[in-house]
Amino acid sequence: MTNAAQKTKIAVIGGSGIYDIDGLQNPEWIDVDTPWGAPSDQILTGTLEGVDMAFLPRHGRGHIHSPTTVPYCANIDALKRIGVTDVISISACGSFREEMAPGDFVIVDQFIDRTFAREKSFFGTGCVAHVSVAHPTCPRLSDACETAARAAGINTHRGGTYLAMEGPQFSTLAESKMYRTSWGADVIGMTNMPEAKLAREAELCYASVAMITDYDSWHPDHGEVDVTQIIQTLMGNADKGRDLVKRLPALLGADRAPCEHGCDRALEFAILTAPEARDPAVMAKLDAVAGRLL
Repeated sequence: MTNAAQKTKIAVIGGSGIYDIDGLQNPEWIDVDTPWGAPSDQILTGTLEGVDMAFLPRHGRGHIHSPTTVPYCANIDALKRIGVTDVISISACGSFREEMAPGDFVIVDQFIDRTFAREKSFFGTGCVAHVSVAHPTCPRLSDACETAARAAGINTHRGGTYLAMEGPQFSTLAESKMYRTSWGADVIGMTNMPEAKLAREAELCYASVAMITDYDSWHPDHGEVDVTQIIQTLMGNADKGRDLVKRLPALLGADRAPCEHGCDRALEFAILTAPEARDPAVMAKLDAVAGRLL
């Protein structure tokens, strides 16, 4: 049962270049223990325009986690555990489209998951569940991100397919051309999967904002990815990203109704294991993620 009187708590998972929230009131870095291990870092909490906020640096302060070693399960569990309702993912990405230029933002709505070395689900032996990720981002939350980005004067593209690669190396030229032409991807990054899948399993609304830093390696006039150029673009994108974030509380409000798209009820019919067959140890680990049903 979803609580109609629930309060909004917005979490921002910040990627490369974004390590805090501008204007946060009563800021406090807190430790959160999870059954899935430690999250990437402490979580910064506070309020912004009367709305509860949380910020988690995806790679940890100082950028200590590679895309593969980011503790995705612990991160999402920790956010759910402290009462987060809405997750905004902000990450640096390469572009496969000429019109999606460095410095632009893309409000992602689809993913192709090419990662292979990460834990991708909270569920498994002892408690099996299958959630739908046909539409992996929340349209309501994406609307707010688009509105905030445009109000901040950011050149913004609504809708796009994000190719999640394992990394940490960038694409070969052959891969870049394949993803762009044969597969129809629009942007490429290394961190939104399995993050988006886990957010859905945790019944959290999730939106993805891709901050474009480069043209990957397909573009004939730009050549291979240059980390120095990426960092220069990142700094400008980070300022834009912080501007976007500070506009979200006014758009989403402090009082939160049930998600009209069902993100907060994603597990309603997803758990298949019979109650008497569920592993108590697994159930204990799922206390935050699936506590509404279990």
